[in-house]
Amino acid sequence: MNLHHPQRADGGRTNRNEVGRNEVGRLEVITGPMFSGKSEELIRRLKRARIARQRVACYKPDIDLRYHRTSIASHGSQTHEAETVGNVERLREALAGQLDAIEVVGIDEAQFFDDGIIPLAVELVHLGKRVILAGLDTTFNAEPFGPIPALMALADEVTKLSAVCMVCGAPAIHTQRLGASQELVVVGAAGVYEARCRACFKPYLDENESQQMEFPAIQI
Repeated sequence: MNLHHPQRADGGRTNRNEVGRNEVGRLEVITGPMFSGKSEELIRRLKRARIARQRVACYKPDIDLRYHRTSIASHGSQTHEAETVGNVERLREALAGQLDAIEVVGIDEAQFFDDGIIPLAVELVHLGKRVILAGLDTTFNAEPFGPIPALMALADEVTKLSAVCMVCGAPAIHTQRLGASQELVVVGAAGVYEARCRACFKPYLDENESQQMEFPAIQI
């Protein structure tokens, strides 16, 4: 399903030259390892857009139901209402019926979508939407994760966050999987993954090797 170009009042299709500078969209990508605050930053931007009285729609893949089925949620328990979709085609269908009613599109855990998310994001930007995507940039074995690197290359703005290494406390850019599973996607949080710095990151770490540093809970 293709998204339609905006229509003029007389029913004709809007020419690209007729779209004013203020109607040009924007693509923002928020990325980094797990526990770096990606979802929290996405939620913050969406809430600020609502405060500015912009119309917001938010989506997430149905593979990620760790916290809420109808919301995106940060590890710090912040939430924002979101619609769950099975794939990019379902996301297109969900957007098609409300394009005229929304100005900002938020997408969490974008790494779980296929490469079809890339042209969809570009289409939305050309239609004048502000598109904000959050997702992991690398897998547990430090390889580029799905469509995120390409989206970073196309973005107007990339925010790359770091976490805190759970071994030494240094800034962490890697997601360490605990255990021997080699599957690309194992959805989980604390106890399944840790944030690690370059020095402490060990791909394919065995579960028994983990020596997690204890940090006090911090409310942000």
